[in-house]
Amino acid sequence: MKALIIDDEPLARSIVKEYLQSHPQIELMQECGDGFEGVKAIQQHQPDIIFLDIQMPKINGFEMLELIDNPPATIFTTAFDEYAIKAFESHAVDYLLKPFSKERFDKAIQKWMSQNNVVVQKNNTQSLLETVSQSPMQSQRIVVKIAGKIKIIPVEEIQYLEASDDYVKIHTKEGSFLKNKTMSHFEQSLDANLFARTHRSYMVNIQQITRIEPYEKEGYVVILKSGAQVPVSKTGYVKLKQVLGL
Repeated sequence: MKALIIDDEPLARSIVKEYLQSHPQIELMQECGDGFEGVKAIQQHQPDIIFLDIQMPKINGFEMLELIDNPPATIFTTAFDEYAIKAFESHAVDYLLKPFSKERFDKAIQKWMSQNNVVVQKNNTQSLLETVSQSPMQSQRIVVKIAGKIKIIPVEEIQYLEASDDYVKIHTKEGSFLKNKTMSHFEQSLDANLFARTHRSYMVNIQQITRIEPYEKEGYVVILKSGAQVPVSKTGYVKLKQVLGL
């Protein structure tokens, strides 16, 4: 079985590497010092298991996993906060709280080996990412992958969001970027005081609005600073007025 270690601390990587030596059935393919390297290494090696730190420079462990189409089984190695620990427990994804012993590491490996059901593990990882995305830490920016490169979009730079098949199109002054999430996901994770769901297929950054105009029957349209026009449904108009305090 193939494994990767993704952690920005050399000492932490060396400890996991040392502990892995007593598990000869697991081959360490690569060590990665950040999430950018991790994304490339996962695509290259298609590992069965990764040992992943959360708090890393550039992008954190959760953001890295969001960029992987089919994330591998993941054992987190972290000194992370209580919120995330609860998320791990509720979704049965194992984690090692730094500093951890060889015995605790072996227990995590045994747990993974005994539950080596790929479908269940992937579902657990996706559920974990959905839960953690509600935390304040995860709602300040959106990480997307374009043409093999990774882009970080601060939420204040978003003009509006638009549903696009199985994706959401994120519109900014630099262009549009696709994220494999739902509008409901963004409605739950983005600040409700900053973003309003104006339509089944649209959310708008209210700081970008210049005016609201009537449009066909009982509908409306918001005009943004960029000149873009975003539809507003009857229900969306009620929500928009509440957010704007009208």
